[in-house]
Amino acid sequence: MEIFKEPIHYQNPQLCIKVMEFKVVEKEQQLHSRWHYHKEIEFVLVREGRHEIHTVNRVYRLYPGDVVAVGSSQLHLGHKVGDEDMRCVVLHFDLQPYFDPAMMMYYRHFTEIYHPLEALNYIFLENEPVKQEVARIILAILEEISEKPKGYEIAASMHIKHLLLTLLRGDRKGLLQGHEGVDAAVMKRIIDYVDEHLAEKIRMEDVSRLVGMSYTYFSKYFKKGIGDSFTDYVNLRRIRNAERLLVTSDRSVTDIAAEVGIHNMAHFYELFKRHNGCTPKEYLRRLRRGPL
Repeated sequence: MEIFKEPIHYQNPQLCIKVMEFKVVEKEQQLHSRWHYHKEIEFVLVREGRHEIHTVNRVYRLYPGDVVAVGSSQLHLGHKVGDEDMRCVVLHFDLQPYFDPAMMMYYRHFTEIYHPLEALNYIFLENEPVKQEVARIILAILEEISEKPKGYEIAASMHIKHLLLTLLRGDRKGLLQGHEGVDAAVMKRIIDYVDEHLAEKIRMEDVSRLVGMSYTYFSKYFKKGIGDSFTDYVNLRRIRNAERLLVTSDRSVTDIAAEVGIHNMAHFYELFKRHNGCTPKEYLRRLRRGPL
């Protein structure tokens, strides 16, 4: 099984956006027919032909007009289906620059702390107007970035915000439920600290001091902002990191558990199965099966 981290080269580094239209004419030609990932979130809009996107848990069969979202650093692969030509638009963008104070209350789900962005793909299956609107926004971003008219940077940024707003308002399941009363700068410091120290012992006392809060106030503040306890959040980030190491390295499960800061193997297996519904070896077997 071959997996690689795909570099995304932005057409404008300030916008952190890459958007391209691809056409594949070869019979059964495959696009990225190996598992890959990138930190940017991805939207695929099919304009002609048939396309399939595979993630660890799902296969998305796409026809003209269909849209699918792939989360940040989520393993996926795509390939053309059938003999007819396939044409699609692929949009990548880094979400972080678009989190201003107005967006911060929705930080929890847009940054995929608990659910990959693909959880929102149900919207495109159930709500045709929302799917059409997202498709229109993707094409508008493509036009702005390709033609670069005066003020295109402003227009592209507005379209990204419009895309996020459209998803937010189309989310009838409440996956993007917001949390009020959190400060963007404070939450970013906490999240960054956790990600930078996953291999170490992370104590809530240290993090609360880092942001100038008492232990008790920090515990309540974090749960209000993220929706879960600090300990549960740290464990989740460790398991997400372990997933990546499992598929991108040849290290043993024991070594990977230690690398992400979990030294009790029984606890590691319990957490991994809680978040993935399977053991690490079963997780790898699921990936190796590849497209059906």
